[in-house]
Amino acid sequence: MFYGWRPYVPVAQRRQRAAREAARLAKKGRRLSPVVVDGRAITRTFWGTAWCENLERYSDFANRLPRGRTYVRNGSVIDLQIAPGAVTALVSGSMIYKITVKIALVAPARWRALCRDCAGAIDSLVELLQGRLAKGVMERLCRERTGLFPAPAEISLACSCPDWASMCKHVAAVLYGVGARLDERPELLFALRGADEKALITQAGAGVALSRKGPAAGKILDDAKLSEVFGIELAAAVPPTADRQRAAARRRPKPQEPGRALAARESGERGKHKTRQPFRGRQRLRLQDPPSRQRPGNQ
Repeated sequence: MFYGWRPYVPVAQRRQRAAREAARLAKKGRRLSPVVVDGRAITRTFWGTAWCENLERYSDFANRLPRGRTYVRNGSVIDLQIAPGAVTALVSGSMIYKITVKIALVAPARWRALCRDCAGAIDSLVELLQGRLAKGVMERLCRERTGLFPAPAEISLACSCPDWASMCKHVAAVLYGVGARLDERPELLFALRGADEKALITQAGAGVALSRKGPAAGKILDDAKLSEVFGIELAAAVPPTADRQRAAARRRPKPQEPGRALAARESGERGKHKTRQPFRGRQRLRLQDPPSRQRPGNQ
């Protein structure tokens, strides 16, 4: 029996326990989604790094998060699931612990303000998810307490371990694991906050809508002034109604006189009954010899 902290469990032993737990859950039909970190860097993309930096800048979390970095690096987060408003995970420590992180959905007014401020600055969904954004857009999305990332007051933490602190090393490992998962699937951040990332692209076109209003009267150059500028004479503008009338007149068939119409009809009927004579070949003409060449006996 022990009091206080549980005894330290080596990493190899924790991994063996995690493998047995994964096999047991697989028999029940549950598929685990572990967090895998290669090397020392936990995150490498814009969204994953921005998530971790957002957590570390709050004094409520800054002194408790470092304990979870080692856990997430050595593969102790054996399962992590992200859903709207909640993150559930399994972390292998002295035992297999269950962690639940509840995150408030982004307020509608706050999301509308984000879409309005980013209108016209995001070209495509691919650029948004890849983090290839302008500096002003990045700063707006990552702004403290008014951006897309949650503040400590919007996060509720729970772990099944005996640690009395609300953020134990297992919870800290899960929060870093969320950053690593956003490296792979950045769209999960919008799902977690209950926001539609496509709305940022839709609102982007609203800021550059084409105007249907014509130019002011004072900005239209008169034809006389235009002739003076270019030294040419401009033809008088024809009203659109006259153009349409002339075009309609050209398309309208011309009426025929009664006599001509009757003659054309009779000519057509005769053409229908006319038969073609068969071709009999070219007749050969027989030429007589000229008088100078006739024989004397034939005279």
